[in-house]
Amino acid sequence: MQHHTLGQQGLKVSSLGLGCMAMSFAYGPAADEAECLRIFRRALELGINFWDTAEDYGPYINEELIGRALKEVKRDDVIIATKFGFKYSPTNNNTGLDSNPEHIKKSIEGSLKRLGTDHIDLYYQHRLDPNTPIEDTMTVLADLVKQGKVKYIGLSEVSPTTIRKAHAIHPLSAIQSEYSLWVRDVADKILPTLRELGIGFVPYSPLGRGFLTGKMAGTNSLDQSDFRRTIPLLHSENLDHNFKLVKVLKEIATANHATPAQIALAWLLRQGNDIVSIPGTRHLQYLEENAAAATLMLPPAAWSILDQALTSFRALGSRYAEENMSVIDN
Repeated sequence: MQHHTLGQQGLKVSSLGLGCMAMSFAYGPAADEAECLRIFRRALELGINFWDTAEDYGPYINEELIGRALKEVKRDDVIIATKFGFKYSPTNNNTGLDSNPEHIKKSIEGSLKRLGTDHIDLYYQHRLDPNTPIEDTMTVLADLVKQGKVKYIGLSEVSPTTIRKAHAIHPLSAIQSEYSLWVRDVADKILPTLRELGIGFVPYSPLGRGFLTGKMAGTNSLDQSDFRRTIPLLHSENLDHNFKLVKVLKEIATANHATPAQIALAWLLRQGNDIVSIPGTRHLQYLEENAAAATLMLPPAAWSILDQALTSFRALGSRYAEENMSVIDN
């Protein structure tokens, strides 16, 4: 597994990371814990040392799961990214955005305790809080770096304007947003801004919430609690069109002894050494399949076919329901 550097402060991570959300949150009932712990162990064996979580995943239970996994390994062998930015009721319901300084101080202590560590490697603001100036948020985060509780700072789903304001207060190492073969908007304004400023990029959902693997026919087979049922990209009226891209992936995969998922991840790897995607999984076999994308070699003709398909393909449907899109900083 090769390594990429995110930002100019020296955050070196595996060229593919591990998104941990689906193990505990959003994709139906939590996954089997024994299988998850096997995934964490195998990830390190494969060289995947960059693990992504958040206090919101559960909330809290995904951080606790990773905390149990960390007890089995050397802490310095893993780069842990987690996120703050929401507030919760006494029954752990998400009640909205909150990045005021006192809340951040409370959040970091909670994450450190759940993860069983004395520092967070990469600490993201999960979503921009419109009621707290980003300058105030960054000032608190910079102080956490001085205290040694945080090593590197990131933001998630923010605009170029916010990125510039934040980076002026303290250097950012990474920005996280959705990016994949069927969600490519960040290439227009976000990636040019990051490259101008020397900030790394971490795409989440690089497999299109599972759709780009070719194994997902729609949402009818998903658990009733699976939030993917709410995603317009996956709604029935958009599927016939969106499957056109999956069809191309399957054809290329079949011709090259690969899988659609591997091609989707390898495409992201081709977009630059400042990009590290974080595919998630609940199954050991898919972790190993994803890891193989890091060494996938396709002939130029295969990439040309995919590039040509992308010139005329734009997925139908928003990547989130309206209420979730409303908290994304544009």
